[in-house]
Amino acid sequence: MNIKSVFSLLLVLCLAACGGGGGGSSASSGSSSSGSGSSGSTTTTVNNVASIVVDSGPSDLQDNNLPFVTVTICVPGSTTNCQTIDHIQVDTGSVGLRVIGSVLNNSMRAGLPIQTDASSRPIGECYQYVDGYVWGSVRKADFTIAAETSAAMPIQVIGDDLYGGFAPAPSLCSSGGGTAENTVSAFGANGIIGIGFTATDCGSACAAGQTGSSGYPYYACTGTSSTATCVQTAQGASSSAPNQQLPNPVSTFATDNNGSLITLPSVAVTGAASATGSLIFGIGTQSNNALGSAKVYTISSSTGLFTTVYKSSTLPYSYIDSGTSVLAFNDASISQCTGTGWTGYGFYCPASTLSLTATNVGTNSASGSVAFNVVNAQGLNYAYAALPALAVTANAGALSSNSFAWGLPFFYGRTVFTAISGASTSGGTGPYFAY
Repeated sequence: MNIKSVFSLLLVLCLAACGGGGGGSSASSGSSSSGSGSSGSTTTTVNNVASIVVDSGPSDLQDNNLPFVTVTICVPGSTTNCQTIDHIQVDTGSVGLRVIGSVLNNSMRAGLPIQTDASSRPIGECYQYVDGYVWGSVRKADFTIAAETSAAMPIQVIGDDLYGGFAPAPSLCSSGGGTAENTVSAFGANGIIGIGFTATDCGSACAAGQTGSSGYPYYACTGTSSTATCVQTAQGASSSAPNQQLPNPVSTFATDNNGSLITLPSVAVTGAASATGSLIFGIGTQSNNALGSAKVYTISSSTGLFTTVYKSSTLPYSYIDSGTSVLAFNDASISQCTGTGWTGYGFYCPASTLSLTATNVGTNSASGSVAFNVVNAQGLNYAYAALPALAVTANAGALSSNSFAWGLPFFYGRTVFTAISGASTSGGTGPYFAY
């Protein structure tokens, strides 16, 4: 079970950082015919479609319900010192591009410049998830996905302290909970591309130097050995700042920069070996990313949350997140799995497949019913990567008992839009989800 981005929601709540019924839509996965910025004015032709695959992960790690794309990064200004990296996890619940350091070749690792502060101290970031944390330097790279590009974009290189090139994680970071996820096997991917609802990963709180007891997120470091010292530091929230936070890569594009959409095919309730879909950039900027009949559900600009009503429970801390591999909600009437290797993990094991419904309600009062299934988790074939009916209790993977986590199982058979906070779109100003 991978619930990478749940903690990013907790961070927003704790820091109070400013956020920068299933239905179809008319979006398609075809190539683009025109490009436009968030204002909607036509500018240039751009291929805005990247292929998504849900498979077993890099080196056949037997991942389940994780969507991956391929990206290319280059040393800024270079057309030869570049590297194409597959199995980058797509996450609508966090923001920023993060790459595992061991995935980078020696030339790339040496060539990507590290951000420094006014005192020439290298900048690092501690990013904590519900199941662990990542630590590594903030560097700049030219970034490409499909034909969308960004020059000298801040990214995080996870675990580069393992190669003697950066300071080890400070105690505030490593003591924040969970284990270090600084390798491909521990992280479950070669990296992660956070395309959530904010333009930067921490917003005004980090720009003002606000910090959290958990050590999140930015540090200025002196030294690279075990005796190195790293202190929390402010990090800018705009592209003109001397030291920049990790941005939402979508917001850095010249066009198609107001949001994105994920479209995945329907999958049999018992699962499939893999699934292939599309990540399309922009909302209402090209013929292939129109909202069509999709309904807009606005979300909190500070937390990304909305309300789900399930049976007799109103759950105001609910969210949609491609980086969560399960549906997570509480229902005492559904049997949980028992037995060696299952007890305590909160997976549901009903005697037969359940067909259930819930109602999502946006902050704009838009509402719609969502039909979903829950299967016996112990009866699934885990050689299958795409499992649309895998569910756990909220305590196992959601934000709180008052939440419903609509993880990747929600995305199968739907087109789901994510609009960035403050961005102008054909469906109104973000942030919102639409489907």
